Amino acid sequence: MQHPIRIGTRGSPLALAQAHEVRDRLVAAHAGLTADMVEIKVIKTTGDRILDRPLTTAGGKGLFTKEIEDALLDGSIDLAVHSSKDMPTRLPAGLVLSTFLEREDVRDVFISPKAESFMALPEGATLGTASLRRRALALRLRPDLKVVTFRGNVQTRLSKLNGGEADATFLARAGLNRLGMEAYATETLSLEDFMPAPAQGAVCVEIREGDDATRALLAPLHHHATAVTVTAERAFLAALDGSCRTPIAAYATLKGGDVHLKAMLVSLDGTVVFAEEGVAPEADAAALGHRLGHAVRAKAGEAFFEELAAGVAALVS
Repeated sequence: MQHPIRIGTRGSPLALAQAHEVRDRLVAAHAGLTADMVEIKVIKTTGDRILDRPLTTAGGKGLFTKEIEDALLDGSIDLAVHSSKDMPTRLPAGLVLSTFLEREDVRDVFISPKAESFMALPEGATLGTASLRRRALALRLRPDLKVVTFRGNVQTRLSKLNGGEADATFLARAGLNRLGMEAYATETLSLEDFMPAPAQGAVCVEIREGDDATRALLAPLHHHATAVTVTAERAFLAALDGSCRTPIAAYATLKGGDVHLKAMLVSLDGTVVFAEEGVAPEADAAALGHRLGHAVRAKAGEAFFEELAAGVAALVS
C-alpha cells in the first residue's frame, strides 16, 4: 500500500484510543511499517455535533458514521475505526466491516458518588443515561428511579455527574478500560441484570469493498470469535429495528464451534420483556440472530412497536 495509510475516526478520547490501538497493532504486525506511516484523521460526525437533544430524534446510529463513511467512499481515508455498537445494521453500498479486534469486557458499569451499588441508590434517585436499553433495564429493577438524558462522551458524562445533574450513571466497562479509567467504576453490573447492547465492547474496521490490499493489511488484527458473536448480535438487532430507538439487548458467546445467543426486547419502563435464546453452528451465526429476532418480533406483536414508538416520541419531545 502507499503511505501514509489513513485511518478515519471520530475525535472523542475513546474513539482516538481505538484508532491508535489499530495503528499500533498494524505496526506490530507488519515489519517495516512504522507509526509515522499511519495517519489518523479526525472527522467530526453529525452525532458529535448534536448535544442538545437525544439522538433518537435525529436518526440514531448512523449519525456517528456517515461523514466517516463518506470519506471512505471518496478515498479521503483508507479505513475507518468504529465502536461496533454505533454501526447501523445496513452499511452504505460499497463498504464492508472487514475486521473486528478482540472484544473487550461487554458489561456495563454503575458510577455514583452517592451509592456503593445500583441497588443501594436512595429511593427516587436520579439516573442519567441516553440509552433506552439502560433506561429500561434500570427501571425493570428500580421503577422508583427518575431517569434523565445524559449525552456526550465518557468525560462529558462524568462531568455532568460530578456537576450534580444526576445521582448516578452507566457507562460501558470496555470504554473505561480502553481509556485507563477503570477506577471510575463504582460497580460492574451483572450480565443477568444488564445484558449489553448488541456488539458492545467490540471495535470494528470498515473498508471499501474490493480493497484487497487494505483487507490483507488488517488480516492479522482480525479476531474470529468476536466476528462470529457480533454477527449474531447484529443480526438480532437487524431483525427487530437496527436503530437506537428500541431497548434491545443481546449477548453471544462462541463455544466449541457453536454460537450461543441470548437476546431481549424490553418496554421503556422495563415492565415487559420478550426474551429468546438459541444455539447454532458458528457458520449460521447470522441466521441464528435473525431467527431469534423474528421470534421476539412475533411475540411482541406490531402493537408493541407502535406503542414503543409513541413512548419514545413522548420521551424526547
